[in-house]
Amino acid sequence: MNKYIEIMKELIKLDPQTKDEFLELKKKLSGQHNLSPVTNATLIKAYSQIGTKKGLKLNDFLIKRKTRTLSGVTPLTVLTKPYDCPGNCIYCPLEPGMPKSYLSNEPAAQRAKLNDFDPEKQVNMRIKALKANGHEVDKIELLILGGSFNAYPKDYQKEFIKTCFDTCNGVKSKTLEEAFKINESTKHRIIGITIETRPDLITEEEIKRFRELGITRLQIGVQHLDDKILKFVKRGHTTKEVVKATYLLKQVGLKIDYHLMPDLPTSTPRKDLKMFKELFKNENFKPDQIKIYPTVVNEYAPLYELYKKGKHKPYSEKQLLKLLLKIKLVIPLYVRINRLIRDIPKESITAGNNITNLRQYLQKELKEKNKKCKCIRCREARENIEDINKAKLFEEKYRASKGTEYFISYESKNRDKLYSFIRFRVNDSKDNFIPELKNAALVREIHTYGQLVPVDSKKSNIQHIGFGKRLMKIAEDKAKELGYNKIAVISGIGVRLYYEKLGYSLEGTYMIKYLH
Repeated sequence: MNKYIEIMKELIKLDPQTKDEFLELKKKLSGQHNLSPVTNATLIKAYSQIGTKKGLKLNDFLIKRKTRTLSGVTPLTVLTKPYDCPGNCIYCPLEPGMPKSYLSNEPAAQRAKLNDFDPEKQVNMRIKALKANGHEVDKIELLILGGSFNAYPKDYQKEFIKTCFDTCNGVKSKTLEEAFKINESTKHRIIGITIETRPDLITEEEIKRFRELGITRLQIGVQHLDDKILKFVKRGHTTKEVVKATYLLKQVGLKIDYHLMPDLPTSTPRKDLKMFKELFKNENFKPDQIKIYPTVVNEYAPLYELYKKGKHKPYSEKQLLKLLLKIKLVIPLYVRINRLIRDIPKESITAGNNITNLRQYLQKELKEKNKKCKCIRCREARENIEDINKAKLFEEKYRASKGTEYFISYESKNRDKLYSFIRFRVNDSKDNFIPELKNAALVREIHTYGQLVPVDSKKSNIQHIGFGKRLMKIAEDKAKELGYNKIAVISGIGVRLYYEKLGYSLEGTYMIKYLH
């Protein structure tokens, strides 16, 4: 390791200013020490042993897949064990030994299977890999995948989440509540928990339980808004359940991510485009985030038999790309397109889309047409913050699920760079099935973009220049203006202390502040 430490010290001293300069120096110094080009992972390890704050720019060059943490948090995905799902959807893969809808060669599923779906092993492996690649892992967004989460036994759900927290905390707790308390101030803080489930499994009682488990966001399988299509694919629910689930989730401040599937059997590009327009025109829907998963045919799905018999013909590549370009242009400013395709390897796709870099292709096409997608992900500032001192304040107000939503943001003047935003909501009714939310305005989400910065870091960065505090103050003032003397934040466990510093205290599962 001594040689690697020497190389790292030399790199810090030489202070390369560009990635190309860094790579050239790394190659040259490796040769001087009679080594083949040193890997970044080895240099990251050497850097940590030097114990210096110097070379922070250099550290940026070392990070592998830097975009993973450019949204301000570190996503950490774990999968639950194989278990029955109440659905019988014909497009859903049923690979033996895997949670329903997941394939063993998908990256996250591969890791889960390798670790026998043990949450402790999965979390440890992921944290270790992220650290080895130079990522900060102290603001974790925990993504729990593996089918309909609340179809699993309740004890399993609770123990799975507790184990994830215990692993991040580095200590085993007697109760989930104790694990939460420790995580408020530990090194690896879980700042949000996402699960996936079906709209027809969402009830008031289930939502109360979600909150007791620390859940802050739900991915729900909507798939389509055409009931005839849903019936044909044996989805097992209609849009009526989607409307109800969306309403209940928004009433308590939970963030909503819709899964949507263009190219389902019996659909057409025209029907699909109509669906996406309806999503953001109709007050009953309007999700915060979406995942667009064009339907693919896989040998483990019942759809495979229909395809073989010629009863399902996927869109041509040209049809699909044309549709997706149109869809991108109808997405509002307040929505994030989280994913454009499922992470399914080509060898598992019998028919349907197999363009793995679909997002990049669409961006290129839009650029050539001099058009832009307005979704949050396409506008995240990330490292592009040279004009941050010129940031302007914007407000989008819209009706959704018997309430009024405010998307308040700091952005560049032409709105092509998004620095920070808050989702603020007031329900039409001041009553609520969660007691602590009665007569309360809601902060559903607050997010600042840019490379993740450690909680205790003093490094100047977009995450540490006060946007969050300013947006919280704006939300509080707006709550008072609208006649509320109470505001509630659906806070992740690992950020409760942040809200405490702003005068909030824990009531039930929310951070509450009384306004005077």
